[in-house]
Amino acid sequence: MKRREFINLLGGVSLTWPLAARAQQTTMPRIGFLSSASAAAYKPYVSAYRIGLNEAGFVEDRNIAIDFR
Repeated sequence: MKRREFINLLGGVSLTWPLAARAQQTTMPRIGFLSSASAAAYKPYVSAYRIGLNEAGFVEDRNIAIDFR
């Protein structure tokens, strides 16, 4: 009887392990903004893009990151 309980325990742990690992991932989505122009040239576009992200429920540095290059 103890062998069956042990096998059931191992089976249960192996089924729930991927769910626990997936729940711990807290990576923030990242958007890359690439441009060869100066920062002043695309500043109006960046501000409009941030407004659009805010309307969609994304706030920079809270639930989304933007990288400028």
